[in-house]
Amino acid sequence: MRIAMLAPIAWRTPPLHYGPWELVTSHLTEALVARGVDVTLFATLNSLTGARLDGVVPAPYNDDPAIDAKVWEFRHLSYLFERADRFDLIHNQADFPAHAFAPLVKTPIVTTIHGFSSDRILPMYEPYQDRVHYVAISDADRHPRLRYAATIHHGIPVAAFPFDPVGGEDLLFFGRIHPDKGAAEAIAAARASGRRLNMYGIVQDEDYYRRRVTPCVDGTSVAYHGAIGGAERLAALGRARALLHLVNFDEPFGLSVVEAMACGTPVIASRRGSMPELIEDGVTGFLVDSVDAAVAAIGRIDQIDRRAVRHAAETRFTSTAMADAYLRLYQEIIAGQAPG
Repeated sequence: MRIAMLAPIAWRTPPLHYGPWELVTSHLTEALVARGVDVTLFATLNSLTGARLDGVVPAPYNDDPAIDAKVWEFRHLSYLFERADRFDLIHNQADFPAHAFAPLVKTPIVTTIHGFSSDRILPMYEPYQDRVHYVAISDADRHPRLRYAATIHHGIPVAAFPFDPVGGEDLLFFGRIHPDKGAAEAIAAARASGRRLNMYGIVQDEDYYRRRVTPCVDGTSVAYHGAIGGAERLAALGRARALLHLVNFDEPFGLSVVEAMACGTPVIASRRGSMPELIEDGVTGFLVDSVDAAVAAIGRIDQIDRRAVRHAAETRFTSTAMADAYLRLYQEIIAGQAPG
């Protein structure tokens, strides 16, 4: 089986710091390679992989201002689809622009929908659903007007995340600094609980950061550390008392949620979107409907057994389980037996 894995080009695959789509693409690619699957990763040329790396984009457009996103994205797509007949299946991780090429090739295509942001993007999904096999990353993110071949949760290499059976005293916010991600709500909950909050992530909304975050950052009760990766990222996830994930939108998945769980860190999250699929209330964390409820949950966080949190990640959210699910789907599609 020869698979063409199409990565986004916003960041390197895997990313140095931020880049959730690229990170999931890397996790899946490496897990498939470990299973002996012949994978060619089409990504930025500075990407790192155990698969065969191919492509034309010299660097991610978020890292190099000389890379025009629209120009190089279509060059990226054209380069892969010109070679479509060399593969048994194309797995598109790079959103809907690839669908424009779908009618021009015979090779089966899988698209992982990393988040259905708005009905405005339906014109690039609905007309192609007889040609492209769609995968949802949570049942909560399925759109009623689309047919899906499967729901496959993201997975991570859990063994790479050190388990911390004790954790620390501080709370954690890990995500984009944006109203959707609930940074201000996390600050409010942490302050009301009397616990320090460590914040990590890129600033995606500068105005929100200046108005709602910066005035609260004093380095004592609230500390903002920016985007991190590598060992520093793992340490931050593991040493927290709890991850505050008080999102203000119906989040399709939440990679930091399962990463924290892999370290044994329980999660206090808004009861919306995919959160009830990822978190077992009272076992791996708490689902809440308000900041006040989050504060109460912080007070009960010691009721959570961090070993149970780790066990949930090990049994439900591994990259090997994700790869096995995709491999079954690939085989069904190639054999002409796929649902959706």
